[in-house]
Amino acid sequence: MSETSRVKFLKVFLFLVFLFLIVKLYELQLYRDIEYKRQAESNSIRTIQHDPIRGLILDRNGKIVVDNVPSYTVTLTPYEFDLRNLDILTKILKVDRQYILEKISSAPSPFAPVKIRRDAPIRAIAYIEEHRNELRGVDYLIEHKRNYKSPGLASHILGYVKEITSSQLAIYKGLYKPGDQIGQSGLEKSYEPIIKGEKGYRFIMVDALGRFVGRYNDGKNDIPPGEGSDLILTIDIELQEFIEQLLQDKTGSVVVIDPRNGEILAMVSKPNYDLTLLSGYTPSQIWNSFNSDPQKPLLNRAISGLYSPGSTFKMILAVTALETGAVDLNWKVYCPGYFVYGNKVFKCHTSHGHGWVNLTKAIEVSCNVYFYNLMLKVNFDDWSRYGELFGFGRKTGVDLPEELPGILPSTDYFNRVYGVNKWTKGYLISLAIGQGEISATPLQLAGYAMALANSGKYHQPHLVKEIINKKTGKIEEVSYYTREIPVSQKTFDIVREAMYLVVNGSAGTGKGAKVEGINVAGKTGTAQNPHGNDHAWFIGFAPYENPEIAFAIIVENAGFGGAVAAPIAREIVKKYFELKNQRKEFKLVKW
Repeated sequence: MSETSRVKFLKVFLFLVFLFLIVKLYELQLYRDIEYKRQAESNSIRTIQHDPIRGLILDRNGKIVVDNVPSYTVTLTPYEFDLRNLDILTKILKVDRQYILEKISSAPSPFAPVKIRRDAPIRAIAYIEEHRNELRGVDYLIEHKRNYKSPGLASHILGYVKEITSSQLAIYKGLYKPGDQIGQSGLEKSYEPIIKGEKGYRFIMVDALGRFVGRYNDGKNDIPPGEGSDLILTIDIELQEFIEQLLQDKTGSVVVIDPRNGEILAMVSKPNYDLTLLSGYTPSQIWNSFNSDPQKPLLNRAISGLYSPGSTFKMILAVTALETGAVDLNWKVYCPGYFVYGNKVFKCHTSHGHGWVNLTKAIEVSCNVYFYNLMLKVNFDDWSRYGELFGFGRKTGVDLPEELPGILPSTDYFNRVYGVNKWTKGYLISLAIGQGEISATPLQLAGYAMALANSGKYHQPHLVKEIINKKTGKIEEVSYYTREIPVSQKTFDIVREAMYLVVNGSAGTGKGAKVEGINVAGKTGTAQNPHGNDHAWFIGFAPYENPEIAFAIIVENAGFGGAVAAPIAREIVKKYFELKNQRKEFKLVKW
């Protein structure tokens, strides 16, 4: 290549290099300027998240039990807030200093607002408005909070809503963010995905100082919060309230079920608690008072309270003996008031004894001695098997969190606990009358009463009847299982008749449950309590001929079931039919 050609090539090369640089500079100036401008605009637009609107909760008759009302939520943008004003903020919001500091430190971004106080008092909002220059970075928005028609009514069933915890965030990755609300207990928790609704977003423009300038794009990009589905409960809130009043100043539980379908008409646990105290911000002293209360008000005794079933469990042994042919109604036992096994004496509940009794009479008068003898005549694992068939030793599957299965011992159980060949039949004597290493929940006892009322048809106990889908407007029914307990009708007839005599017989222990004009069947129980006075049980159903309600009642430290729990059953049966007749008359008048 000649020297002239090389010079020309070099000129062309340099020209192309300069042309490339000019293009790049133009790109930086034009295209990057557009990108930088877009980012700058983005930085001036603030996204405000609104809590979703949770679905309503209504009772079986359409009465609203839980709805939503507007409330103020105070937010804080960490980057803009002067920590020297923290004491002022804690005072007007009535929250702990540490609580706000934790909110600030856990904020995903110092430039994004975090919610520091839901359901803020109106005085706090007025103060924030008047002192915006001092409280830079502090703002508020209007959201919705849960509103309870009666804050303590059905508290264990309904449950409460609160900000998600760090441990829950780890479980529900991607579904929730810090500061989001979530159902923490009761139906609010178990139906969270259905009832929660969808978040809303509002886009606003702010200046360099974070002050509100206007709505971005006139609010056209805003996304309103979506409503969750409504829950129609099986609960009759009037019956629920009546029973809660019956148990006023008592500790215990009542479960009432419709044996025709497993719908829970009432589920009471006492003491209860005020749901408003645990929704939103809860001061540490309130948490401490709940957790240190020996009465355990947060415990749902209906599904998590474990008790010895006492003599209410005698029908399991009766069914086992009749179904396996161990005895018939002709087999009798003489009761002198006590039973001796080895070197130990087991007492009947009456010191003078019951004389000669067969199975029917033994249930009517609740003769312990008869059942001590009967326990030694049946196969232990047959007893365990029939107990399991009636729902003991396993969860019912009720649509509530934290249900416990209780303990139903078997040969395998005793072998695990004591070792093979390290226990004797003497361990079984107390089990005959529902004492010893056996425990059950009131809900399990109510399900057991339902199965006896139905002659073996066991419906899954449940609290939600229907779901109203807000998006489609359709009512969705919820499906539950039904199973048949393989026990003969003859056996059920014998046991049911004995339960009828408990209430209506001349020597029945449950006469206190008798209702004029309505045949009630039941069984008393007195559960020994190593920590104090005995617990009083009564289970049963009514009417005897065509049962509409089945129930289980326990009153802690109250003594004899016939004297304490049976009269409560009487009032429940009367109230159920009173409400039924009132509604029937109302429909006739309305028509």
